[in-house]
Amino acid sequence: MQNRKSNAARPKRRRPSSKSKTSGEASAKPNHRNKSQGGPKRRPNNKSQGKGKARNQSKLNPADLMNQALPREEQVFEASWDYADSSLHPKLKDLLAQKGYTKPTEIQEKSLDALLEGRDLLGIAKTGSGKTAAFLLPILQRQISGKHQGLILAPTRELAVQIEQEYRSLNKGLKLFSEVYIGGTNMNKDLQKAGRPTDLIVATPGRLLDLYQRKVLNFKQVKVLVIDEFDRLLDMGFERDLNKILDALPLERQNLLFSATLDRTQERKIAEILSDPVRLQISSGDLSNDHVQQELVHLQAGDVKIEVLKEMLARPEFEKVILFAETKRWVSKINKKLRQAGIRSDEIHGDKSQNYRQKALNAFKAGKLQVLIATDVAARGIDVDDVSHVINYQIPKTMDSYIHRVGRTGRAGKTGIAYTFVESN
Repeated sequence: MQNRKSNAARPKRRRPSSKSKTSGEASAKPNHRNKSQGGPKRRPNNKSQGKGKARNQSKLNPADLMNQALPREEQVFEASWDYADSSLHPKLKDLLAQKGYTKPTEIQEKSLDALLEGRDLLGIAKTGSGKTAAFLLPILQRQISGKHQGLILAPTRELAVQIEQEYRSLNKGLKLFSEVYIGGTNMNKDLQKAGRPTDLIVATPGRLLDLYQRKVLNFKQVKVLVIDEFDRLLDMGFERDLNKILDALPLERQNLLFSATLDRTQERKIAEILSDPVRLQISSGDLSNDHVQQELVHLQAGDVKIEVLKEMLARPEFEKVILFAETKRWVSKINKKLRQAGIRSDEIHGDKSQNYRQKALNAFKAGKLQVLIATDVAARGIDVDDVSHVINYQIPKTMDSYIHRVGRTGRAGKTGIAYTFVESN
């Protein structure tokens, strides 16, 4: 554990670069037509497509949103030890065995000893690489040995819920308690929960700070701070809230930062939070979706975008689709149109309650929905298997948003497909 100055000078926030390498034209494929093939069949219509466009249009070059997926050459990591032979507590070993976890992933193996020693750590690893267990297992180990409270911050509600659920699944029978505090939930219930003894708090920054300022939460017992998807958390404008939370935490604590990507403009902030850290980069941290086939759907004057979309969704290969739109209004409008067409769809965005969003996400995971329509709230922290396609109804405003949207497909060793609608002027 390290000593820190609570009032360190804060650097001014710099926005991350949105530059990207052009990947080239995507190859033509059966049933997936690009511009050179004439695109999907379209119905003519005289309605203008300019209606309802966001005022601040994307400055991304559509050519940068095309990429031919590279063949998967999976390098299987061979762990050098089993969990049964590790230094973890016997109760944790039993729980891992019950969940079918016998060997650590690469990020888990390379981080475990350092985290058990109390070192600060920066961990960069791809989504699905086992980052959540990498930071939860050392926390649980410490909590079994003594009551040390942990605090985990996440940029989105869905990611916070997902982390807390994983924590519960790993500590069955250990009599350890956790709470999740996120926006969109009932504040009175959170005020009641805040008075209970808690071993782990998982939260989004805004709601956590609100509860702290109401003096119903204190952080005196926090010994471990984890910021998951820290680059996104800073990019979403949470830096001011984060600074206030950091100043309220005990000076002696262990700090862990995890993410799938590394934004070089945030290095100064990383240095403020971490002291003499172990740096693990299981992946490069660069923004890349080399294993996602990325194509454009060009719309000409007279094309009706929703009709083109419905024709695409009628194809059997579009079985599990996440569709992104730029505004909450557009998300709701698209969902209404798809439901009227008999397509199983639902929506998640900031105006929906957390209970609604979680139910929609669970239905999508279970295969009860064909299409989940979302704003960028779903681009991080949504762990859904077998997403067949990602569709951008409008071009995203930044390359960072685009990369993380497209990253919802092409996971777990599979090749994914992403389409972006482009309207010709």
